[in-house]
Amino acid sequence: MTDLFSVIKDKVSDKELKIVFPEGLDERVLAAAGRLATERILTPIIIGDKESIEAKANELQLKLDGAVLYDPSQYEGFSAMVDAFVERRNGKVTKEEAEKILLDENYFGTMLVYMNHADGLVSGAAHSTADTVRPALQIIKTKQGVKKTSGVFIMVRGEEKYVFADCAINIAPDSQDLAEIAIESAKTAKMFDLEPRVAMLSFSTKGSAVSPETERVTEAVRISKERAPELVLDGEFQFDAAFVPSVAKKKAPESVLKGDANVFIFPSLEAGNIGYKIAQRLGNFEAVGPILQGLNAPVNDLSRGCNEEDVYKLALITAAQAL
Repeated sequence: MTDLFSVIKDKVSDKELKIVFPEGLDERVLAAAGRLATERILTPIIIGDKESIEAKANELQLKLDGAVLYDPSQYEGFSAMVDAFVERRNGKVTKEEAEKILLDENYFGTMLVYMNHADGLVSGAAHSTADTVRPALQIIKTKQGVKKTSGVFIMVRGEEKYVFADCAINIAPDSQDLAEIAIESAKTAKMFDLEPRVAMLSFSTKGSAVSPETERVTEAVRISKERAPELVLDGEFQFDAAFVPSVAKKKAPESVLKGDANVFIFPSLEAGNIGYKIAQRLGNFEAVGPILQGLNAPVNDLSRGCNEEDVYKLALITAAQAL
């Protein structure tokens, strides 16, 4: 485990945090939840049929001491949860519809977070991103002043740490979206003990090219500075001008970043997704995430190709977001 996760582990231990795992029969999820419970870092809440979960744990020789198991169909507070869900959905569902919906593990788990019975949720090992994110957007919703959630990766290599966004959610963000992503990503950086230095990326540096695409980024820079004047933020930049001091000296000598950015905001999901995968595969960076930001409570989405370690780490991050 990298030093990054040792720091996070220290932050969340002894805080009595509870993290929901809706995919209770997934071997990777069970193994990670058992490990978290055994290490007494947090309390895993595992969703599913109790007998099946216990049988699977025995089969895998896993200890779930300290974990809480909830079966939605047997949950004592189910009626109150149904009423809370109907109210939260503002009459868009009937009580009968809510009773069916909340038998779904992701909806049930998200309601546990909403009702303050848990601090965060990790899903996606066996579900699509939509199955994980949709309940969060409907129930937990975005924070006041935030229109959309977004997804960041923490790129780690040895002592190096960088934030890449948005690499997971918003396909074609407009200027307002990009500004929001930049401000939220700076907050995420601080969670990982990074003092944010934010670069808004493009194929142009400080007007070296002019197009609707570059103007969208320059407008995002203006909005970001207006909303969060305390941030060290600038753009628009090509990546080298944001990252290499000698290049920055030539291309953007007046910039506050001086080629020393550590938070990189990509102009589109296409660029962000390609960018983080290049860093991961060619640069040998560990890509931690995606970490969803902008929600009222932390919900995070695993890749269906994840392993036990991925589940474990994302649970730690989710717990840290809850602090």
